[in-house]
Amino acid sequence: MAVDYTVIVVYLAGMLAMGWWGMRRAKSKSEFLVAGRRLGPAMYSGTMAAIVLGGASTIGGVGLGYRYGLSGAWMVLTIGLGLLALSVFFSARIARLKVYTVSEMLDLRYGGRAGVISGVVMWAYTLMLAVTSTIAYATIFDVLFDVNRTVAIVIGGAIVVAYSTLGGMWSITLTDMVQFVVKTIGVLLLLLPIAVVKAGGFAEMRAKLPASYFDPLGIGGETIFTYVLIYTFGMLIGQDIWQRVFTARSDRTARWGGTVAGTYCLAYAVAGAVIGTAAKVLYPELGSPDDAFATIVKDELPVGVRGLVLAAALAAVMSTSSGALIACATVANNDIWSRLRGLAKRSGEHEEHDEVAGNRAFILVMGLAVIGTAIALNNVVEALTVAYNLLVGGLLVPILGGLLWKRGTARGALAAVGVGGLAVIGLMAGYGILANEPVYYGLSASLVAYVAVSLATRPTDEAVLAAWRERLAGRSSELPSETVPAHQ
Repeated sequence: MAVDYTVIVVYLAGMLAMGWWGMRRAKSKSEFLVAGRRLGPAMYSGTMAAIVLGGASTIGGVGLGYRYGLSGAWMVLTIGLGLLALSVFFSARIARLKVYTVSEMLDLRYGGRAGVISGVVMWAYTLMLAVTSTIAYATIFDVLFDVNRTVAIVIGGAIVVAYSTLGGMWSITLTDMVQFVVKTIGVLLLLLPIAVVKAGGFAEMRAKLPASYFDPLGIGGETIFTYVLIYTFGMLIGQDIWQRVFTARSDRTARWGGTVAGTYCLAYAVAGAVIGTAAKVLYPELGSPDDAFATIVKDELPVGVRGLVLAAALAAVMSTSSGALIACATVANNDIWSRLRGLAKRSGEHEEHDEVAGNRAFILVMGLAVIGTAIALNNVVEALTVAYNLLVGGLLVPILGGLLWKRGTARGALAAVGVGGLAVIGLMAGYGILANEPVYYGLSASLVAYVAVSLATRPTDEAVLAAWRERLAGRSSELPSETVPAHQ
């Protein structure tokens, strides 16, 4: 294992070194939060694929393959489909807005009255996404170093918080590119073919497993539909995803780079399911499907390769964790704290402050909160389900409605967020947190409220819509923070 340990330690040290290098580039708010909006197609594609393919897509995707066979790919497939839909239909318009958060987009579209409550919902979602990603370190570090859960969370979380705090989006972008390469080599080029060969090839796998393992719809139509609602639509509106779109150098980069990343996700989905199916042949009696990834890596891979594949799993978790962390901190600072600070200041009072230092402080504080919550939390599946249900049930309609329907109003958007969010919470209390009904009915209630209230209230002021159209067309003036460096 000494060689495997060396591979992992070198990888982690490299992450910290890139954080230090990124700190030297992050000299303005734009550089720190959205990498100066300068990423080209290659870096954009790699970092976008890295953030959406986290521990759930890697360890969880293999686990679903172990349990259901090839149809276990559907969870990650719906993530890829969501990214493709975002890239083809919405990414160019999103990139041209030149904002930092989803709530800022809602303020622009609806006249500055819809962003506060959406910011709170988005903050809760990104916080829980970061927490669940951080908890995944416990599984990986237990395999690597046999350390207890708390120590594993602290080690993994501290590394992500360190490089994210140092350089912001530049550090995260650089580390994500390395993580993308490591995942591609470790999972697609090494683990996938080795697992299939060790299982005796596809013919042997078919002979030893039930036919349902090779049924593309074996996981069930209702489950696939729920995945679409949660993950495909979640990709369209999540702050962690939009913040990557904001890093694109141009409309074309956002559209085509995202399309490449989405296509990569589809391949990654199939690979995970095949690896899980092979693991079922090799280890038919595992205690938990989620143990399949670690078991096949530990028992079937040669020294050195094993370290690289475990680094790939670590890369998957770190990329999602760091992306969720900077999204959480950005929302907390820009959408919540800045508004509270603005309300508290006396009229006419202006305050000079270092925006990079302020955002860096928020990443550190949110990072410590994420680590503490991850240590304290037990049922992470339920926590993440609550976050996704609130995100989709409360925010999907006003966000997509703002992009697609001119007649949507601020009151309609607020009604959609409130009715959808409350419906989801009430239905989860009635049906159970993990039930499918809350997101089905909550989303429907949000849509009805949005349309009904929008039609019953005055249309959005034409001046607001004119300014919105200018932003969508990319003709608006740059934000001050795009061009003015922070005080050093």
